[in-house]
Amino acid sequence: MAEMGKGVTAGKIASNMQKKLTRAQEKVLQKLGKADETKDEQFEQCVQNFNKQLSEGSKLQKDLRTYLTSVKAMHEASKRLTECLQDVYEPDWPGRDDTNKIGENNDLLWTDFHQKLVDQALLTMDTYLGQFPDIKSRIAKRGRKLVDYDSARHHYESLQTAKKKDDAKIAKAEEELVKAQKVFEEMNIDLQEELPSLWNSRVGFYVNTFQSIAGLEENFHKEMGKLNQNLNDVLVTLEKEHATSTYPVKAQPSDSTKANKTPSSPPDGTPITSPEIKVINHEPEPSTLEAPGGGIPKSPSQSTEATPAEAEGAGKGGTAGAEAAAKPETDSGSASSPLPTVVVENVPATVNGTDENTAVSERSDMPPGFLFKVQAMHDYAATDNDELQLKAGDVVLVIPFENPDEQDEGWLLGVKESDWLQHKAFDQCRGVFPENFTERVQ
Repeated sequence: MAEMGKGVTAGKIASNMQKKLTRAQEKVLQKLGKADETKDEQFEQCVQNFNKQLSEGSKLQKDLRTYLTSVKAMHEASKRLTECLQDVYEPDWPGRDDTNKIGENNDLLWTDFHQKLVDQALLTMDTYLGQFPDIKSRIAKRGRKLVDYDSARHHYESLQTAKKKDDAKIAKAEEELVKAQKVFEEMNIDLQEELPSLWNSRVGFYVNTFQSIAGLEENFHKEMGKLNQNLNDVLVTLEKEHATSTYPVKAQPSDSTKANKTPSSPPDGTPITSPEIKVINHEPEPSTLEAPGGGIPKSPSQSTEATPAEAEGAGKGGTAGAEAAAKPETDSGSASSPLPTVVVENVPATVNGTDENTAVSERSDMPPGFLFKVQAMHDYAATDNDELQLKAGDVVLVIPFENPDEQDEGWLLGVKESDWLQHKAFDQCRGVFPENFTERVQ
C-alpha cells in the first residue's frame, strides 16, 4: 500500500469512503421505508435533554458575559463620575480628603466585584460547558455506529434469505455484524449512563452559579451602600457649613482695568461709595452782601440752590426772574458777584441705586441695554464660539438678547467688564454663559 501521509494509507482512505457510502445508502433506504431502523426512545429522550441543556447553558454563558461587560462599563462610568466630583470639590471645602478616599474605595470595590464574578461564575460556567463538545461528538459517533450496525444486520439478513447461499459470505457478514453490534453497544451503554447524570447536574450548577452571583451582588451593594452613606454625610456637612460660612471669590482684573472697575460688594455687606460732584459758590464776603429784600447774608459755603420763595418768584417772573433769583445782589442792586467756582468734593454715595442721578451717571458708561453685573463664582470652559470663557472672579456686564426667543433657560448674554473697558465694543466680545456659574453683584 502506498503511504498517503502521517499514518494515513490509500487503503484506509478507501475503507472510510466505503463506510460513508454504505451509511448513506442505508439512510436513504431507511427514509424510504425499505429498511427498518433500530430505535431507542429512551436514548432519544436523553439526546433531546442534552441539546436543551446545551442550548440553555450557551445562552446563560452569553448573558453572563454581557452582564460582566455591563459591570465593567458601570465601573468606568462610576470612576469618571467620582473623578468629576473630585475635580469640582474645591480645596477649601470641608471633607475633600474624605471624598478622595471614598473615590479610591469605590474603584477598588468595583474591581473586586468584577474579578470575583469572573472567578466564581464565568470560569465555572466555562468549565460546565467544556464537557458538552466531547459528549456531543460521542453522540454523533454513536449514531454513525448505529447505522453501521443496521447496515451489517441488513446485509447478513439478505445473505441468509438469498436463494443461492454462500456460507463463506454469510460467516463473514455475521462476523462483521457481531463486531458492529459490539462497538455500538459499548458506546450506547456509556452514553446512556452519562447523559441522565449530566442532565440532573444542571440543577446543582444553576443553584451554585446564581447563589454565587447573588451573594457577590449582596456584599457589593452592602459595601457600596456604606460608601454612598459616607459620601452623603460629607456632602451634608459641606451644605451646612456653606450655609453659615462665606467663601469669597476674589476677582483678578488686569492692571489696565483696575482703576476703572467698580469693585463688588464686600462680604460684610458695607455699601460701596463713589465720588459725587457738588457745585459750591465761592464768593467774596463783603459786609454789604445780603439776600434780596434785605434778608440774612448768605454764607460763602452755601449751595446755589434756590429757596422756595425764589422758586416762586422764578415761576412768576419767567426765565429772567429765575435767573435773577438765583444770583445774589449788592445793596445797590446794580453790581453782580463774580461767577461761581466749581469744586469737586468726595461725598459718599451708595452705588446700589439710592441716588437716581448717580445710577444714571454710572450706567451711561455701560454697554447699550446694560441690565446688571454678575461675578463668576467658578471657572467655565466655553464649548462653542458664542460662549464666554470665564475664570472665577471675572465680572460680566449682562445685556439683553436681541431676540428674547433665542434665550435658553439658565443662560445669560453679556460681555466681560475688562473687555468692555478696554475696547468699548461688545459685538466681538459678547457671548452667552450659564447663570448658575455666577452671582449677581449689582
